[in-house]
Amino acid sequence: MKLFPTIGIEMHAELKSNSKAFSTAENTYTKHSNNHVSPVDLGLPGILPVVNLEPVKKGIKMATILNCEIPEYLYYDRKNYYYPDLPKGYQITQSHAPIGINGHIEVPFNGETKEFLIHDIHLEEDSAKMEHLTSESLINYNRSGIPLLELVTEPTFHSKEEVMAFLEYIRRVYQYTDISEADIRKGQIRCDVNISLSTDENTLGTKVEIKNVNGFANVEKVIDAEIARQTKLFEDGRESEIEQETRRYDEASNTTIRMRSKADAIDYKYFIEPNIPKMKITKELINDSIKDIPKLPLERINYYKSLGLTEEDYNPIIKDRLLSDYVNEVLESKADAKLAINFITANIISFINRNEISINELRVKPSDIILVLSKMSDNSISSKQAKEVVEKLLTTDSDINSIISEYSQNSNEDELATLISNIISNSPNEVEAYKNGRTNLFNFFVGQVMKETKGKANPVLTKELIEKELSK
Repeated sequence: MKLFPTIGIEMHAELKSNSKAFSTAENTYTKHSNNHVSPVDLGLPGILPVVNLEPVKKGIKMATILNCEIPEYLYYDRKNYYYPDLPKGYQITQSHAPIGINGHIEVPFNGETKEFLIHDIHLEEDSAKMEHLTSESLINYNRSGIPLLELVTEPTFHSKEEVMAFLEYIRRVYQYTDISEADIRKGQIRCDVNISLSTDENTLGTKVEIKNVNGFANVEKVIDAEIARQTKLFEDGRESEIEQETRRYDEASNTTIRMRSKADAIDYKYFIEPNIPKMKITKELINDSIKDIPKLPLERINYYKSLGLTEEDYNPIIKDRLLSDYVNEVLESKADAKLAINFITANIISFINRNEISINELRVKPSDIILVLSKMSDNSISSKQAKEVVEKLLTTDSDINSIISEYSQNSNEDELATLISNIISNSPNEVEAYKNGRTNLFNFFVGQVMKETKGKANPVLTKELIEKELSK
């Protein structure tokens, strides 16, 4: 039986800002509990929320990137439900007028691009974090009120590979644009996954939602587990037992477990948040929000491809915007793209990875790489010497020009010709053996020249002059 999966994603990302969405409490990751809280976060009597404009601007920025329609006015809504991690008894979110609707974005997939559809993105505040122990539950309010952006796709994916490509790309966009740190280890991205199976690829099956999936690896496991569960029901002729419901993922058993049916779903009784007046989203606010959008990953990938670079070449670079900026500055000097990428990967990226530092912490600037590559191109230094120049620049306080002068090759033809003539004149036995067929002795003469010049003789010119002298 051929079954066709359809998948939709709801992706929650914590936004970068100095303070929380509606309070002045600090929005900073910490391992200490309950030290970044305010009366607003605790839902104390008499509290009033005040809109932090920074998350709004980041929402507008992401709506623009996703080609969404942006509303004329900014509204917030109350999502009413009670749970201990929601001290006010409601969550401030967006329902009536999300910050962006009806979007789409192209994502690199299998060496090409694929378009995926966006239903909406909306701003909201996060809840507190609960930890359930054997006999008690603990609440950490540091997360309460942190600004979130929820991205809701259409049922636009048909494989886990498409989902993973989308999630990784959006995560990279968040990091490139400084919208979110998007650090999965800190729990800054969480997903709800909606999955349905059908025997007809043009018909949606019964949607099952799996809530609160942490980490992209678990998203992949959830998709596999839920598709396997529903497939088994189809194969057993029990597909009618698949109902629209909410489930959760259990890592220990690698299965999804029923929480509630949609018939039992909570009625959140949304209404417009009365304590936050509507705000007009002006052209000036939009322009201010999107003015610093950098070149996004897909645009950079297309640029690298235009230079003849392969996916293997640019993949290590595209992961980090700052590294990509660094490389692009080198490439804009008209340096040979393949040579530049290989050199940076072997010498710069390996050094960064070994020392666990950022590209911004390097002493070696793009201008230094450009100079070293130009010296390689005009044979002033060899590739081996170029590597040694960069290593010395990375690990010492020496000036690049003084380092290069130490390694610069001797390309003085008259000087090398005289030296070679003397070496050959003083090596009659080797010359005779060479002329009698021991052609490997050619390397002996090259070695002698390098020895006399302490490795600074231009190797290409040296070989040409040796051949010329031996042919006399």
